[in-house]
Amino acid sequence: MSYFKVFIIGFLSILLLSFGQSLAKATLGGELPSGQDWRTARRDSTGMAPDPAQLRDTAIVQIYAAHTYGWRGLVAVHPWIIFKPAGATQYSRYEVIGWGGIDAVRHNYTIPDGYWFGARPTLLVDHRGARAEAMIPRIEAAIGSYPYGKTYRSWPGPNSNTFLAHIGREVPELKLDLPANAIGKDYRPLTHPIGLPPSGKGLQVSLLGVLGFTLGVEEGVEVNILGINLGVDIKSPALRLPFIGRLGYAKVAGDDN
Repeated sequence: MSYFKVFIIGFLSILLLSFGQSLAKATLGGELPSGQDWRTARRDSTGMAPDPAQLRDTAIVQIYAAHTYGWRGLVAVHPWIIFKPAGATQYSRYEVIGWGGIDAVRHNYTIPDGYWFGARPTLLVDHRGARAEAMIPRIEAAIGSYPYGKTYRSWPGPNSNTFLAHIGREVPELKLDLPANAIGKDYRPLTHPIGLPPSGKGLQVSLLGVLGFTLGVEEGVEVNILGINLGVDIKSPALRLPFIGRLGYAKVAGDDN
């Protein structure tokens, strides 16, 4: 058997196993639509974000990601960022959404830490205090400089994951590690195929997010084939897998890691 056949068999096996794990997790977690209307899907608070009124004097920056609605939730996630400076009693939430308006970038589309159409989010980043305070102006500048504010494509991008990857590159202190199933995070225009990974530290080579590789401080080593990502996180040992994102140690980027 040739090496190419071994590679194809191994690649397809990983895809099938990862998809099976994603399907099982979504089924057990009740995240599959099962006929429910998106308008009635759960959108209330998860209680994950700190109470901004109780921490009025503390600056906070957090990034979340949740499985997208419907069948796409089996293969991809939707991320967003929330933040508040010291003295504020409310969060600002930013994300990219592909429906309901000309502008893709939305401000306070919904509550800061809500379920995303029935899916409970995962916390990716949690910074507080002086470091968070210093990040916020740069985060706001990155939001303002996002180059695809009126463009949205689910695959290969630009989309909501492209937006957060842009912020991560502009503010590497976030230590953002978007998971392997954040389809669109690797989108780069053909005119700029080489640059920083979403964590802002390392090297990424990518052709429109369809073919490439990433070597990042937070990401480790990751290969992208048709938007399907496979890799290994070395810093916080884990496998980076399509559909399920991460298999290994839990990881939340904060001031202590």
